[in-house]
Amino acid sequence: MRFAVLQFPGSNCDQDAVAAVRSFPGASADLVWHKTNSLAGFDAVIVPGGFSYGDYLRCGAIAQFSPILAAVKEFAAQGGPVLGICNGFQILCESGLLPGALVRNRDLHFLCEHIHLRVETTATPFTKNARPGQVLRIPIAHGEGNYVCDDATLAELENNGQIAFRYTDATGATTEAANPNGSRAHIAGIRNAAGNVLGLMPHPERACDALLGSTDGRVLFESILSS
Repeated sequence: MRFAVLQFPGSNCDQDAVAAVRSFPGASADLVWHKTNSLAGFDAVIVPGGFSYGDYLRCGAIAQFSPILAAVKEFAAQGGPVLGICNGFQILCESGLLPGALVRNRDLHFLCEHIHLRVETTATPFTKNARPGQVLRIPIAHGEGNYVCDDATLAELENNGQIAFRYTDATGATTEAANPNGSRAHIAGIRNAAGNVLGLMPHPERACDALLGSTDGRVLFESILSS
């Protein structure tokens, strides 16, 4: 399976994503510059973390206008799997591929730590190998990871099973102390209605090697590779 890992000015997790993908047998990954207008030949897309365009205006607000995003939208419309990680999640929301928005963390501090999140749905190419309710330990690194949406959007996400991950404690309980950034309904990641586009703030690509403190992120990549 061939992954496209998008690269914007300011991306800094693109190489992490490439390294993670290449650690799996049968998987390859190539960097795709943001001015490219085609994703021909790729089987999956990763929109990585970082600070695209320096996070000017809002995180992801400028990246949404890059030529590659038109290709990503077409790829997604055809059912191709798209994974947005951290800044990638922000870009997917800004571009309209996912609902809601990411704003400043509740305490206005940049957070870099391991957290726990609970798998809420396996109805995506990136979570199908996980267990519903499985608790993963994965790092975060963001200043604007507070997921917000209006009441109607939240109801739609809940009713359609589009909430992919929630912040929890190690036991899987949703507590205020376990919600690092104040995200509404403890949301750490969501999927689109079709299930092929998923965005999350935690970094699964940084949890694929025991030397980094966790291998829990591997389940996302194993899921798509077994599709």
